Amino acid sequence: MTADIIYKILTEKEWRDAEAEGAFSGSAVDQADGFIHFSTAAQVAETARRHFAGQDGLILLSVDAGELGATLKWEPSRDGDLFPHLYQKLVFEAVIDAMPLPLAPDGGHVFPDHL
Repeated sequence: MTADIIYKILTEKEWRDAEAEGAFSGSAVDQADGFIHFSTAAQVAETARRHFAGQDGLILLSVDAGELGATLKWEPSRDGDLFPHLYQKLVFEAVIDAMPLPLAPDGGHVFPDHL
């Protein structure tokens, strides 16, 4: 399984820290697991619902999977689906876009129309 564009949800603080560092080393969960968790377009809304429900102040990164090379692995996770996992820091050259992921009145997140 592959996807040209993959997605990462992170907090505004994590993004600001990454900008200061020059790369994203991952959230606390990523660091504990030993890789940076990503989702495909088909998976990202469910990832937000399961792991970021009701959380404001989030950023949605769009990342060019082709820029990540062999350190991007597709591994089984939720319900046996293959998820992209990055076994290195995320470099900014691979980031296509960083956009706010606002909350809707119902507490869910509002994704761009293409997702």
